[in-house]
Amino acid sequence: MRVPLSWLREFVPVAEDASAEDLMATLVKVGLEEEDVHRPSDELSGPIVVGQVLSMEPETHSNGKTVNWCQVRVVPEGQEQTLTGKGIEPSGVQGIICGAHNFKPGDKVVVTLPGAVLPGGFAITARKTYGHKSAGMIASTRELGIGDDHGGILVLSTLGLDPEVGTDAMELLGLYDQAAEVNVTPDRGYAFSLRGIAREWCHATGSSFEDFVLAYGERAPEANESGHPVSLRDDAPIHGNPACTRFVMREVSGVKADAPVPTWMSSRLRLAGVRSLSLPVDISNYVMLETGQPLHFYDADKVQGEIVVRRAAAGEKLVTLDGVERTLHPEDIVIADDSGVIGLAGVMGGASTEVTDSTTRILVESARFDEVSVARTARRHKLISESSKRFERGVDPQIQAAAAQRAVELLVELAGAQVEPGVTDVSLGYEPVVIDLPADYTAGRIGVDYSPEQIESCLREIGCLVERTESGYAVTVPSWRTDLRAKEDLTEEIARIDGYENIPSTLPVAPAGRGYTPEQAGKRRALNALAASGLTEVFAYPFVSADANNLWSAPWVSTPENPVTEVPSVRLENPISLAEGWMRRSLLPGLVEVLKRNLSRGFKNLAIFEAGHVFIPGEQLGSESIPPLGARPSDEVLADLNAGIPQQPMFIAGLFAGTEHEVMPGATPRAYDWRDALDAVRLVADAVSAEVQFRNGVHTAFHPGRVAEVLNAAGERVGFAGELHPKLLQELNLPERTCAFELDFSALFAGRVEARQATPVLTFPAATQDVALLVDRDLPASEVERVLREGAGELLEDIRVFDDYRGVGIDESKKSLAFALRFRAPDRTLTADEASAAREAAVAAAVEQLGAEPRV
Repeated sequence: MRVPLSWLREFVPVAEDASAEDLMATLVKVGLEEEDVHRPSDELSGPIVVGQVLSMEPETHSNGKTVNWCQVRVVPEGQEQTLTGKGIEPSGVQGIICGAHNFKPGDKVVVTLPGAVLPGGFAITARKTYGHKSAGMIASTRELGIGDDHGGILVLSTLGLDPEVGTDAMELLGLYDQAAEVNVTPDRGYAFSLRGIAREWCHATGSSFEDFVLAYGERAPEANESGHPVSLRDDAPIHGNPACTRFVMREVSGVKADAPVPTWMSSRLRLAGVRSLSLPVDISNYVMLETGQPLHFYDADKVQGEIVVRRAAAGEKLVTLDGVERTLHPEDIVIADDSGVIGLAGVMGGASTEVTDSTTRILVESARFDEVSVARTARRHKLISESSKRFERGVDPQIQAAAAQRAVELLVELAGAQVEPGVTDVSLGYEPVVIDLPADYTAGRIGVDYSPEQIESCLREIGCLVERTESGYAVTVPSWRTDLRAKEDLTEEIARIDGYENIPSTLPVAPAGRGYTPEQAGKRRALNALAASGLTEVFAYPFVSADANNLWSAPWVSTPENPVTEVPSVRLENPISLAEGWMRRSLLPGLVEVLKRNLSRGFKNLAIFEAGHVFIPGEQLGSESIPPLGARPSDEVLADLNAGIPQQPMFIAGLFAGTEHEVMPGATPRAYDWRDALDAVRLVADAVSAEVQFRNGVHTAFHPGRVAEVLNAAGERVGFAGELHPKLLQELNLPERTCAFELDFSALFAGRVEARQATPVLTFPAATQDVALLVDRDLPASEVERVLREGAGELLEDIRVFDDYRGVGIDESKKSLAFALRFRAPDRTLTADEASAAREAAVAAAVEQLGAEPRV
């Protein structure tokens, strides 16, 4: 909503020196949002005056163009030129070349003299052109930034103006005015007018507001039988709301529709963002902006018979004022007469009854239409108009007669109209909304102990009628506040009017034991550990294709006995992209897209990770039990709704591509490989005190020989880690040896060790011995390590594999694993015999349990 300051000053005492910025700062106090400032004088400067054409000599030049060499007086005859500057003639007569031909000697025009600057930074100077020294420019409306007409000069007589030569043209045309643009939220439609903004300004400044619309209503005559016949018919109300609750119609005759639009009106409309078209159209827009009530004018001689407000019949057509033929929908509210549909109610009129320059009789419509219907019609036909914006937010049901009276008065004053005695006012009645507000409700919601006097004062200030009751207050809502429907709305208004600055800024204190859950704290530690190790956290969309879900998620549910190629997934009803219409079951598809995007921007070495939920449907997906609005669902309905929600475990995944650091002197970059993926898994496990094991795995997206399944302490699979499949990397255009890991963090965390004790630092020397064993080729090294650890007993401090040999001298079905064992006692120095005995016990356990053979 753009608010011209000169217009607002007619209704409230805004200071003369106040700027648009000052107005916005004031309105912000009551919850309106500042948007922009519109000030024509920011783009126009310098001497811009009224001039009178003394003579014009047409000259045709070699380029075929005919121009006029004009002599223009810019100072009243007999007076001296007070302006000085290069190109300004002391005589007050300027020689100007002009290419337009729509004016004649004697016409008064707008002259931009040397030194003036027009919109776009166009500076006016004296320069030689077409054989003459042209010192200025005779301006069109487009050159002044006040219209679209560039085909001809602005002749002031066409605006009904006859100012004195030398008058400041910017002041004459209202170009020193300014407008503040504020954002009006959908629930505060009453502020979509000067009436509403003036009221809000008074709320913000503490001034008293006198509703000028009420004065228009007091002058409006009552309905009588001689008014144009109107009937309201609605056979298909939406949500029980009738199409039209009130329809007022007035008639005027003797209208001079081609009369000029006053500059004060056109300049205000322009600042308000509305283009000036003709006097009748401008009057209807002016009243709409002033009161908030949209109007429509009909050429009375083109209306045939009774006007009927009804729903459209299927297949009915209407040519609207923009010249487009539209096929109507049965939900559309239409205005019809004996000839058929003549307008889309609340949106746009029809071309058949359009007011033109030849119109002499006008029917003024001022009505209130159903908000939902108008909103749907405007969007259905892609006709978002200034009228529809206001109707869909709710129009005051009590001001239709007042707005019609205001329009009639302006038609009489500006267009020479005569008021006809007929007045139509068809209404379904108005019942004000009464809300019960408990006495302690506002304080409990806002946290401020408002006194009863404060509550009553705030509510009365916004126009409510307040009565004390045993439990609190009975509040009758004013007709213009269609947004106030519940006690919560009243509470918000009390806080707003009393001042948001009076609400204390108190941080809530969390009750004991209600901080992070153990899983949330564990996730935080895991993510911090990954970030500290050099990985970058990213966030990807949770929407993927069905193929991506199958590729990355099928191995999670597959077994050697029952391989799965298609996994059940949650499909979106209204996806943002048809290609990505499913909820993810894996984080890796999104990470791949992030990796590709960064690679395309020149980042070659990347280590990224993401933590997020995946969505796994259960036996039931969704629910048929959709509860109604305004009522708490039963326990059975809630249980059914909960049963239809997919499982959403927390996953953590990462990708590695390129090298771990850039090329630099003295350091050769190491390429990321499968070990980095496994280390990231160990890092996450250590952060949450979980134990993990690795074994050879199978995953369609990973390299067949370089992928590990991640097992928790119970031996359950909780993830995959390794190098991605070369063919897949080629298809995705990713670097060779790109590696990845993905963990079901929820499952990993569930199997964590509740409390991990730190290992004491032992001071006695360690004894180190090695052991090499021949084992089956497919036996995981981790399993051999486990058995050796159990067999060695308490003296074993550490064990690690340092060799895996397969080749010459070894049977093809076998492999040789070498382990380094470190023994240490907490209370003494171990002897060689004690260490050897522990080593032999470990080897014996491996021989017995795994069929291992010691290598000498």
